[in-house]
Amino acid sequence: MSKKDDIYSHSLSYFTWQRLKKNKLAIFGLVVICLCMLISILGFLVTPDSTPDANNQLLELSKKPPGFEVKILQKRKNEASHKVNFFYKMLFGQVSDYRSIPFSNYHFDGTDIVCSEYTGDDKPAATEMRINLADVIYPINYNLPLVNNEKEGYVEFYEFGSNQKIKKSIKELHSEIELNNIITKKFILGTDPAGRDLLSRLMIGTRVSFAVGFISVIISVFIGILLGALAGFFRGRIDDMIIWFINVVWSIPTLLLVIAITLALGKGFWQVFIAVGLTMWVEVARVIRGQVMSLREKEFIEAGRALGFTNYRIIMRHVLPNVMGPVIVISAANFASAILIEAGLSFLGIGAQPPTASWGSMINAHRGYIIGDSPYLAFLPGLAIMLMVLAFVLLGNGLRDALDTKSMDEDRRIY
Repeated sequence: MSKKDDIYSHSLSYFTWQRLKKNKLAIFGLVVICLCMLISILGFLVTPDSTPDANNQLLELSKKPPGFEVKILQKRKNEASHKVNFFYKMLFGQVSDYRSIPFSNYHFDGTDIVCSEYTGDDKPAATEMRINLADVIYPINYNLPLVNNEKEGYVEFYEFGSNQKIKKSIKELHSEIELNNIITKKFILGTDPAGRDLLSRLMIGTRVSFAVGFISVIISVFIGILLGALAGFFRGRIDDMIIWFINVVWSIPTLLLVIAITLALGKGFWQVFIAVGLTMWVEVARVIRGQVMSLREKEFIEAGRALGFTNYRIIMRHVLPNVMGPVIVISAANFASAILIEAGLSFLGIGAQPPTASWGSMINAHRGYIIGDSPYLAFLPGLAIMLMVLAFVLLGNGLRDALDTKSMDEDRRIY
Protein backbone atom coordinates (compact mmCIF):
# COMPACT_ATOMS: atom_id res chain seq x y z
CA MET A 1 0.00 0.00 0.00
CA SER A 2 1.38 3.41 -0.97
CA LYS A 3 1.74 6.25 1.51
CA LYS A 4 -1.08 8.13 -0.22
CA ASP A 5 -3.41 5.14 -0.01
CA ASP A 6 -2.46 4.67 3.66
CA ILE A 7 -3.33 8.31 4.43
CA TYR A 8 -6.72 8.04 2.74
CA SER A 9 -7.47 4.83 4.64
CA HIS A 10 -7.55 6.75 7.95
CA SER A 11 -10.80 8.04 9.43
CA LEU A 12 -11.69 11.67 10.07
CA SER A 13 -11.05 11.14 13.77
CA TYR A 14 -7.44 10.29 12.94
CA PHE A 15 -6.93 13.58 11.10
CA THR A 16 -8.76 15.44 13.88
CA TRP A 17 -6.38 14.06 16.49
CA GLN A 18 -3.32 14.74 14.35
CA ARG A 19 -4.34 18.38 13.91
CA LEU A 20 -5.30 18.75 17.55
CA LYS A 21 -1.88 17.51 18.70
CA LYS A 22 -0.23 20.38 16.83
CA ASN A 23 -2.21 22.93 18.86
CA LYS A 24 -0.17 23.32 22.05
CA LEU A 25 -2.77 25.48 23.81
CA ALA A 26 -5.50 22.91 23.13
CA ILE A 27 -3.30 20.12 24.47
CA PHE A 28 -2.61 22.21 27.58
CA GLY A 29 -6.36 22.59 28.07
CA LEU A 30 -6.85 18.84 27.56
CA VAL A 31 -4.18 18.04 30.17
CA VAL A 32 -5.79 20.39 32.71
CA ILE A 33 -9.23 18.85 32.04
CA CYS A 34 -7.88 15.30 32.40
CA LEU A 35 -6.16 16.23 35.67
CA CYS A 36 -9.37 17.79 37.02
CA MET A 37 -11.33 14.73 35.90
CA LEU A 38 -8.90 12.43 37.71
CA ILE A 39 -9.21 14.48 40.92
CA SER A 40 -13.00 14.48 40.56
CA ILE A 41 -13.17 10.71 40.13
CA LEU A 42 -10.78 9.80 42.95
CA GLY A 43 -12.34 12.41 45.23
CA PHE A 44 -11.80 11.71 48.92
CA LEU A 45 -9.16 9.07 48.19
CA VAL A 46 -6.63 11.80 47.30
CA THR A 47 -7.71 14.72 49.50
CA PRO A 48 -5.69 15.38 52.68
CA ASP A 49 -8.99 15.63 54.57
CA SER A 50 -11.12 12.61 53.66
CA THR A 51 -14.07 13.44 55.92
CA PRO A 52 -17.44 14.06 54.19
CA ASP A 53 -17.36 17.40 52.32
CA ALA A 54 -13.78 17.91 53.64
CA ASN A 55 -15.48 19.52 56.61
CA ASN A 56 -13.15 18.64 59.50
CA GLN A 57 -13.20 21.90 61.47
CA LEU A 58 -10.37 22.79 63.84
CA LEU A 59 -11.26 26.26 65.09
CA GLU A 60 -7.89 26.56 66.81
CA LEU A 61 -6.30 26.57 63.35
CA SER A 62 -8.44 29.30 61.82
CA LYS A 63 -6.93 31.18 58.85
CA LYS A 64 -3.48 29.63 58.98
CA PRO A 65 -1.14 30.56 56.08
CA PRO A 66 -0.03 28.14 53.33
CA GLY A 67 2.63 25.68 54.47
CA PHE A 68 1.50 25.83 58.11
CA GLU A 69 2.48 22.84 60.27
CA VAL A 70 1.12 21.78 63.65
CA LYS A 71 1.36 18.76 65.94
CA ILE A 72 -1.92 16.92 66.40
CA LEU A 73 -3.01 14.27 68.88
CA GLN A 74 -5.38 11.77 67.31
CA LYS A 75 -7.77 10.74 70.11
CA ARG A 76 -10.01 7.75 69.43
CA LYS A 77 -13.71 8.57 69.64
CA ASN A 78 -15.69 6.47 72.09
CA GLU A 79 -18.05 5.11 69.47
CA ALA A 80 -18.24 2.38 66.88
CA SER A 81 -15.78 2.50 63.99
CA HIS A 82 -16.98 4.18 60.77
CA LYS A 83 -15.53 1.68 58.34
CA VAL A 84 -16.67 2.00 54.72
CA ASN A 85 -15.66 0.31 51.49
CA PHE A 86 -13.34 1.73 48.85
CA PHE A 87 -16.02 3.11 46.53
CA TYR A 88 -18.09 4.68 49.30
CA LYS A 89 -15.07 6.55 50.61
CA MET A 90 -14.17 7.67 47.09
CA LEU A 91 -17.64 9.13 46.51
CA PHE A 92 -18.75 10.37 49.93
CA GLY A 93 -15.73 10.37 52.20
CA GLN A 94 -15.35 8.66 55.55
CA VAL A 95 -16.22 9.91 59.03
CA SER A 96 -13.02 9.89 61.08
CA ASP A 97 -12.75 7.57 64.06
CA TYR A 98 -10.45 10.08 65.74
CA ARG A 99 -10.80 13.55 67.19
CA SER A 100 -7.93 15.84 66.18
CA ILE A 101 -6.46 17.89 69.02
CA PRO A 102 -3.80 20.47 68.06
CA PHE A 103 -1.18 20.97 70.80
CA SER A 104 2.10 22.78 71.32
CA ASN A 105 3.84 20.30 73.64
CA TYR A 106 3.05 17.21 75.69
CA HIS A 107 4.39 14.90 78.34
CA PHE A 108 3.35 11.65 79.97
CA ASP A 109 2.22 11.70 83.59
CA GLY A 110 1.64 8.19 84.89
CA THR A 111 -1.45 6.79 83.14
CA ASP A 112 -2.26 10.09 81.40
CA ILE A 113 -0.92 12.18 78.55
CA VAL A 114 -0.87 15.89 79.30
CA CYS A 115 -1.10 18.27 76.31
CA SER A 116 -0.72 22.04 76.22
CA GLU A 117 -3.49 23.33 74.00
CA TYR A 118 -2.37 25.08 70.82
CA THR A 119 -2.59 28.87 71.15
CA GLY A 120 -1.13 29.99 67.83
CA ASP A 121 2.32 30.88 69.14
CA ASP A 122 5.23 29.27 70.97
CA LYS A 123 4.00 30.30 74.42
CA PRO A 124 2.57 27.44 76.50
CA ALA A 125 -1.17 27.48 77.06
CA ALA A 126 -2.56 28.48 80.42
CA THR A 127 -4.68 25.33 80.47
CA GLU A 128 -3.64 21.77 79.88
CA MET A 129 -5.62 18.78 78.68
CA ARG A 130 -5.20 15.50 80.53
CA ILE A 131 -6.35 12.31 78.74
CA ASN A 132 -6.08 8.72 79.83
CA LEU A 133 -3.59 6.73 77.74
CA ALA A 134 -6.07 4.00 76.88
CA ASP A 135 -8.69 6.60 75.94
CA VAL A 136 -6.32 8.00 73.30
CA ILE A 137 -5.92 4.70 71.46
CA TYR A 138 -9.10 2.74 72.14
CA PRO A 139 -12.84 3.47 72.24
CA ILE A 140 -13.47 3.20 75.97
CA ASN A 141 -16.71 1.95 77.49
CA TYR A 142 -17.09 4.31 80.44
CA ASN A 143 -20.16 2.47 81.69
CA LEU A 144 -17.74 -0.17 82.97
CA PRO A 145 -14.85 0.50 85.37
CA LEU A 146 -11.49 1.74 84.04
CA VAL A 147 -8.61 0.68 86.32
CA ASN A 148 -5.38 2.71 86.39
CA ASN A 149 -2.73 0.77 88.25
CA GLU A 150 0.28 3.06 88.04
CA LYS A 151 2.33 1.11 90.59
CA GLU A 152 1.99 -2.15 88.67
CA GLY A 153 2.44 -0.33 85.35
CA TYR A 154 -0.76 -1.28 83.54
CA VAL A 155 -4.26 -0.06 82.64
CA GLU A 156 -7.39 -2.22 82.54
CA PHE A 157 -10.46 -1.15 80.59
CA TYR A 158 -13.44 -2.30 78.55
CA GLU A 159 -13.64 -1.45 74.85
CA PHE A 160 -16.76 0.24 73.45
CA GLY A 161 -19.41 -2.29 72.43
CA SER A 162 -17.65 -5.14 74.20
CA ASN A 163 -17.68 -6.64 77.71
CA GLN A 164 -14.23 -8.14 77.30
CA LYS A 165 -11.58 -6.65 79.61
CA ILE A 166 -8.35 -5.44 78.00
CA LYS A 167 -5.09 -5.05 79.91
CA LYS A 168 -2.25 -2.92 78.51
CA SER A 169 1.07 -1.91 80.01
CA ILE A 170 1.77 1.82 80.39
CA LYS A 171 5.06 1.59 78.48
CA GLU A 172 3.29 -0.14 75.61
CA LEU A 173 0.65 2.60 75.51
CA HIS A 174 3.38 5.29 75.54
CA SER A 175 5.10 3.73 72.52
CA GLU A 176 1.88 3.24 70.57
CA ILE A 177 0.73 6.83 71.14
CA GLU A 178 4.06 8.32 70.04
CA LEU A 179 4.15 6.06 67.00
CA ASN A 180 0.55 6.29 65.75
CA ASN A 181 -1.42 8.99 67.54
CA ILE A 182 0.95 11.96 67.53
CA ILE A 183 1.36 13.33 64.02
CA THR A 184 2.66 16.49 62.38
CA LYS A 185 0.12 17.79 59.89
CA LYS A 186 1.00 20.23 57.13
CA PHE A 187 -1.61 22.40 55.44
CA ILE A 188 -0.17 23.05 51.98
CA LEU A 189 -2.62 25.87 51.16
CA GLY A 190 -3.42 26.78 54.75
CA THR A 191 -6.84 26.72 56.42
CA ASP A 192 -10.06 28.70 56.08
CA PRO A 193 -11.77 30.67 58.90
CA ALA A 194 -13.44 27.46 60.13
CA GLY A 195 -10.08 25.69 60.39
CA ARG A 196 -10.70 23.38 57.41
CA ASP A 197 -7.96 22.30 55.01
CA LEU A 198 -8.19 24.67 52.04
CA LEU A 199 -6.52 22.28 49.58
CA SER A 200 -9.06 19.56 50.33
CA ARG A 201 -11.95 22.00 49.87
CA LEU A 202 -10.56 23.13 46.51
CA MET A 203 -10.11 19.54 45.32
CA ILE A 204 -13.68 18.58 46.24
CA GLY A 205 -14.86 21.81 44.61
CA THR A 206 -13.36 20.45 41.39
CA ARG A 207 -15.81 17.54 41.58
CA VAL A 208 -18.77 19.90 42.07
CA SER A 209 -17.86 22.10 39.09
CA PHE A 210 -16.99 19.13 36.88
CA ALA A 211 -20.19 17.27 37.77
CA VAL A 212 -22.40 20.31 37.14
CA GLY A 213 -20.71 20.95 33.79
CA PHE A 214 -20.84 17.31 32.68
CA ILE A 215 -24.47 16.60 33.57
CA SER A 216 -25.65 20.01 32.38
CA VAL A 217 -23.99 19.48 29.00
CA ILE A 218 -25.58 16.03 28.67
CA ILE A 219 -29.03 17.49 29.39
CA SER A 220 -28.53 20.41 27.01
CA VAL A 221 -27.12 18.21 24.21
CA PHE A 222 -29.99 15.73 24.50
CA ILE A 223 -32.69 18.42 24.36
CA GLY A 224 -30.85 20.48 21.72
CA ILE A 225 -30.26 17.55 19.37
CA LEU A 226 -33.83 16.32 19.75
CA LEU A 227 -35.52 19.65 19.00
CA GLY A 228 -32.94 20.79 16.44
CA ALA A 229 -33.11 17.55 14.47
CA LEU A 230 -36.92 17.56 14.46
CA ALA A 231 -37.06 21.19 13.33
CA GLY A 232 -34.43 20.83 10.60
CA PHE A 233 -35.61 17.51 9.20
CA PHE A 234 -39.40 17.91 9.13
CA ARG A 235 -39.55 21.68 8.56
CA GLY A 236 -43.03 23.19 8.20
CA ARG A 237 -45.23 23.69 11.24
CA ILE A 238 -42.96 21.65 13.53
CA ASP A 239 -40.05 23.91 12.60
CA ASP A 240 -42.14 27.03 13.23
CA MET A 241 -43.21 25.91 16.71
CA ILE A 242 -39.72 24.87 17.76
CA ILE A 243 -38.16 28.09 16.43
CA TRP A 244 -40.78 30.10 18.32
CA PHE A 245 -39.95 28.23 21.51
CA ILE A 246 -36.21 28.70 20.92
CA ASN A 247 -36.64 32.44 20.41
CA VAL A 248 -38.69 32.76 23.61
CA VAL A 249 -36.05 30.95 25.69
CA TRP A 250 -33.24 32.81 23.89
CA SER A 251 -34.77 36.19 24.81
CA ILE A 252 -34.59 35.47 28.56
CA PRO A 253 -31.22 36.26 30.23
CA THR A 254 -29.53 32.97 31.08
CA LEU A 255 -28.70 33.80 34.68
CA LEU A 256 -32.23 35.02 35.42
CA LEU A 257 -33.72 31.88 33.88
CA VAL A 258 -31.38 29.68 35.91
CA ILE A 259 -32.30 31.56 39.10
CA ALA A 260 -36.02 31.17 38.33
CA ILE A 261 -35.68 27.42 37.71
CA THR A 262 -33.52 27.00 40.82
CA LEU A 263 -36.06 28.81 42.98
CA ALA A 264 -38.85 26.65 41.53
CA LEU A 265 -36.96 23.38 42.10
CA GLY A 266 -35.41 24.44 45.40
CA LYS A 267 -31.84 25.09 46.50
CA GLY A 268 -29.44 22.20 46.33
CA PHE A 269 -26.72 20.32 44.51
CA TRP A 270 -28.87 18.32 42.09
CA GLN A 271 -31.21 21.20 41.31
CA VAL A 272 -28.27 23.14 39.85
CA PHE A 273 -27.65 20.36 37.31
CA ILE A 274 -31.19 20.55 35.99
CA ALA A 275 -31.41 24.35 36.09
CA VAL A 276 -28.18 24.89 34.14
CA GLY A 277 -28.91 22.09 31.66
CA LEU A 278 -32.38 23.43 30.86
CA THR A 279 -30.96 26.82 29.87
CA MET A 280 -28.03 25.73 27.66
CA TRP A 281 -29.82 23.69 24.98
CA VAL A 282 -30.88 26.65 22.81
CA GLU A 283 -27.57 27.17 21.03
CA VAL A 284 -27.22 23.43 20.42
CA ALA A 285 -30.72 23.28 18.91
CA ARG A 286 -30.07 26.23 16.57
CA VAL A 287 -26.80 24.78 15.27
CA ILE A 288 -28.24 21.28 14.85
CA ARG A 289 -31.25 22.67 13.01
CA GLY A 290 -29.05 24.51 10.51
CA GLN A 291 -26.81 21.48 9.96
CA VAL A 292 -29.76 19.10 9.48
CA MET A 293 -31.43 21.47 7.04
CA SER A 294 -28.30 21.46 4.85
CA LEU A 295 -27.98 17.65 5.03
CA ARG A 296 -31.60 16.65 4.41
CA GLU A 297 -31.34 17.46 0.69
CA LYS A 298 -28.09 15.54 0.15
CA GLU A 299 -27.95 12.59 -2.21
CA PHE A 300 -27.32 9.96 0.48
CA ILE A 301 -30.49 11.10 2.33
CA GLU A 302 -32.50 10.83 -0.90
CA ALA A 303 -31.00 7.36 -1.42
CA GLY A 304 -32.15 6.35 2.07
CA ARG A 305 -35.68 7.51 1.32
CA ALA A 306 -35.63 5.61 -1.98
CA LEU A 307 -34.59 2.44 -0.14
CA GLY A 308 -37.58 2.81 2.17
CA PHE A 309 -35.70 3.71 5.35
CA THR A 310 -37.83 5.24 8.10
CA ASN A 311 -37.31 8.84 9.16
CA TYR A 312 -36.04 7.61 12.52
CA ARG A 313 -33.32 5.51 10.88
CA ILE A 314 -32.32 8.29 8.50
CA ILE A 315 -32.00 10.78 11.35
CA MET A 316 -30.22 8.45 13.78
CA ARG A 317 -27.96 6.56 11.36
CA HIS A 318 -27.25 9.08 8.61
CA VAL A 319 -27.97 12.65 9.75
CA LEU A 320 -26.83 12.95 13.37
CA PRO A 321 -23.40 11.27 12.90
CA ASN A 322 -22.60 13.97 10.32
CA VAL A 323 -23.45 16.88 12.62
CA MET A 324 -21.64 15.78 15.79
CA GLY A 325 -18.54 17.87 15.03
CA PRO A 326 -20.20 21.23 15.80
CA VAL A 327 -21.96 19.66 18.79
CA ILE A 328 -18.61 18.66 20.31
CA VAL A 329 -17.27 22.20 19.90
CA ILE A 330 -20.42 23.76 21.41
CA SER A 331 -20.36 21.26 24.28
CA ALA A 332 -16.83 22.36 25.23
CA ALA A 333 -17.96 25.99 25.30
CA ASN A 334 -21.13 25.09 27.22
CA PHE A 335 -19.05 23.18 29.76
CA ALA A 336 -17.12 26.37 30.52
CA SER A 337 -20.36 28.36 30.71
CA ALA A 338 -21.90 25.80 33.10
CA ILE A 339 -18.92 26.11 35.45
CA LEU A 340 -19.28 29.90 35.50
CA ILE A 341 -23.05 29.73 36.02
CA GLU A 342 -22.69 27.23 38.89
CA ALA A 343 -20.03 29.41 40.51
CA GLY A 344 -22.30 32.44 40.15
CA LEU A 345 -25.28 30.63 41.67
CA SER A 346 -23.19 29.35 44.59
CA PHE A 347 -21.78 32.85 45.09
CA LEU A 348 -25.35 34.16 45.33
CA GLY A 349 -26.25 31.40 47.79
CA ILE A 350 -28.74 29.51 45.60
CA GLY A 351 -26.37 26.86 44.27
CA ALA A 352 -24.68 24.06 46.19
CA GLN A 353 -25.44 24.56 49.88
CA PRO A 354 -22.95 24.41 52.80
CA PRO A 355 -21.06 22.40 53.86
CA THR A 356 -20.69 21.25 50.23
CA ALA A 357 -17.40 22.60 48.91
CA SER A 358 -18.12 24.83 45.90
CA TRP A 359 -15.70 27.34 44.41
CA GLY A 360 -18.41 29.99 44.12
CA SER A 361 -19.53 29.64 47.73
CA MET A 362 -15.89 29.70 48.87
CA ILE A 363 -15.38 33.05 47.11
CA ASN A 364 -18.57 34.37 48.68
CA ALA A 365 -17.58 33.21 52.17
CA HIS A 366 -14.08 34.71 51.90
CA ARG A 367 -14.71 37.84 49.88
CA GLY A 368 -14.25 39.99 52.98
CA TYR A 369 -10.62 38.87 53.28
CA ILE A 370 -9.64 40.19 49.83
CA ILE A 371 -8.67 43.56 51.32
CA GLY A 372 -7.53 41.98 54.59
CA ASP A 373 -4.60 39.80 55.60
CA SER A 374 -5.72 36.60 53.80
CA PRO A 375 -6.67 37.46 50.18
CA TYR A 376 -5.61 33.99 48.99
CA LEU A 377 -8.78 32.52 50.58
CA ALA A 378 -10.87 34.10 47.80
CA PHE A 379 -8.12 34.27 45.18
CA LEU A 380 -7.39 30.51 45.03
CA PRO A 381 -10.96 29.33 44.22
CA GLY A 382 -11.23 32.19 41.70
CA LEU A 383 -7.99 31.04 40.09
CA ALA A 384 -9.34 27.47 39.96
CA ILE A 385 -12.49 28.66 38.17
CA MET A 386 -10.44 30.71 35.71
CA LEU A 387 -8.05 27.84 34.97
CA MET A 388 -10.80 25.27 34.31
CA VAL A 389 -12.86 27.64 32.17
CA LEU A 390 -9.74 28.60 30.20
CA ALA A 391 -8.93 24.92 29.66
CA PHE A 392 -12.35 24.22 28.10
CA VAL A 393 -12.20 27.38 25.97
CA LEU A 394 -8.75 26.42 24.63
CA LEU A 395 -9.87 22.85 23.95
CA GLY A 396 -13.04 24.08 22.25
CA ASN A 397 -11.05 26.40 19.96
CA GLY A 398 -8.64 23.57 19.16
CA LEU A 399 -11.48 21.18 18.34
CA ARG A 400 -13.10 23.82 16.11
CA ASP A 401 -9.91 24.10 14.06
CA ALA A 402 -9.24 20.34 14.10
CA LEU A 403 -12.75 19.50 12.88
CA ASP A 404 -12.59 21.98 10.01
CA THR A 405 -13.19 19.80 6.93
CA LYS A 406 -11.50 22.27 4.59
CA SER A 407 -8.32 22.07 6.63
CA MET A 408 -8.54 18.26 6.56
CA ASP A 409 -8.77 18.33 2.78
CA GLU A 410 -5.71 20.54 2.66
CA ASP A 411 -3.82 18.09 4.85
CA ARG A 412 -4.77 15.23 2.55
CA ARG A 413 -3.61 17.17 -0.50
CA ILE A 414 -0.29 17.80 1.23
CA TYR A 415 0.14 14.07 1.69
